Order: sequence, then C-alpha cells, then structure tokens
Amino acid sequence: MKRLLVIVTLSLIIAAATGTKPGHAQEASAPGQQPPSSGAPQANPLKVALLKWYPANLTTSFKVGEQPYGLAFDGANMWVSNNGDNTVTKLRASDGKKLGEFAVGQVPFNAAFDGEAIWVTNTQGASVTKLRASDGKVLGTFPDNGAPAGIVFDGTYVWVANFDTVTRFKRDGTQAGTFKVARGLLTLAFDGADIWVPNNGGTVTKLRASDGENLGTFGAGNADGSGIAFDGENLWLSGGDIVEMRPSDGKVLFQRPLNSSQQGVAFDGANIWVAGWGADSVFKL
Repeated sequence: MKRLLVIVTLSLIIAAATGTKPGHAQEASAPGQQPPSSGAPQANPLKVALLKWYPANLTTSFKVGEQPYGLAFDGANMWVSNNGDNTVTKLRASDGKKLGEFAVGQVPFNAAFDGEAIWVTNTQGASVTKLRASDGKVLGTFPDNGAPAGIVFDGTYVWVANFDTVTRFKRDGTQAGTFKVARGLLTLAFDGADIWVPNNGGTVTKLRASDGENLGTFGAGNADGSGIAFDGENLWLSGGDIVEMRPSDGKVLFQRPLNSSQQGVAFDGANIWVAGWGADSVFKL
C-alpha cells in the first residue's frame, strides 16, 4: 500500500512539472507551432526561456497619437509620447484602455517616471516637461541644452540625452551635471547601477550613475538603439531587430525582427512594450 502511494505521488509531481495528466500522453508540438486544434492548449517550453517570444503568441497593439516614440511605465499605466501631434497618451497597462491624452512641448520624444511624475523630452522645444502621473497636469517645463531626446530616472536624478551630452536633473528641475558622450543619443536606460546610452552606429555606452564615468562601449547587434529598456535582468534595444543584451558585459543574448518601424521600448514588470512609429500603435510582447 505504501509503495502504491509513493508511485501515485511521484506521478502527480511529474504531471505537475510537465503539464500532463496521469494516464494521458501529451501531444508534441514543434517549437514555434500552434498547439493542436483539438483539446486544451499544450505547453510550449519556449515560453519560459524566451519571455513569450514565439509565433504562437501574437503581439497586441493599441491605438495612440501620431507617430508614437517613447514609452514609460508608472506602475499601473503606460505613457506614450507622440512626436507627430505633441501629446502624451496614458494607457492602462492591463488592457490598453486609453485614460487620457495630454499636450506637452514640441516633438516629444521619450518619457520617464520618477515615482510621482512623468517627464517628457521636447526635442524641438529644447526643454523637458514634467506631468503629474495621476491626472496629467503639467507641473513644470525646464530648459535643456540642444535637442533633448533620451530620458531616464535613476532613483535620484533624471538623466536627459542631448545628442552629444547627457545632463542630470534634480527632481525640482535644476541641473546637476553634464557629461560628454558620443553623438546620436535618442534613448537612455538605468540598470540599477549604470546609465546605458545608445549611440549612432549600433553601439551602447555605459556610464556609472554615481559620477557619470564612462565604463565602456559595446556592440548592440542589429539594433540601432532607437529604444532601450531594462527588465530587471537584461537590456532590450529596438530599431532594426529587437535585441536582448546582458548588462554585466554587453553580450547580445537574443535578437529577432519585428514587423514595424520600432522606436521606444518599456518594461511593465511582465511584458516588453515597443512603440510602432510607422503604425501609430504600441505593441505588447
């Protein structure tokens, strides 16, 4: 009796791990194929390893403003900067419902969340706009050098890229340092210790957040750095292919094309979001 109980228990453990039921063989599906049409959907082992990157999972898109570029997540909602109509769209991340659209400066490029407010770079306005995340009210517009584009918050400072320099802002809008980097900076990312700056030519520069020191430049595969985001473990870059990069050494871990002209990238704790500039939509992967 004890031996039978052990066998049954082991069978249940194995069934839980493999997604099968005792006494029923699991139908095999080749990687990347749709599950069999009859019966319950079968487990795809690639789902865990590739963060849903396989053809059986389709992207979901949501209509926003004209020419969406930058993305920022505030813990519940996704903010999209639309550089074709000088607005920012607020979408509920759980279902993509539009919660509002707010006017900002000229040609807004990217956005960042500082825990309370959304910051948006106005590339043709040489300024940065700060909006209250709860209702989109403008809390201030602060001048910046050149044509600000990339932006990220490191827990203390807001970093803004100006094509050949990166400027740090305090949360009250005053500047706290400027650092020289390569040309062509459209986006920025923070990995918990360092700022990542995509450059023209498919490379990324790593700056130490504490003092702005340059820690190295790394190849970004087939991504041109139009967008970059950190998912808690790795970096994701867009423009050309979607590329996953390890921040410790800059190694490219994964890349694949996306059928859209991609720009900004953001992570909401579960999914990667990509702005489809040519489609006036954002894609949830």
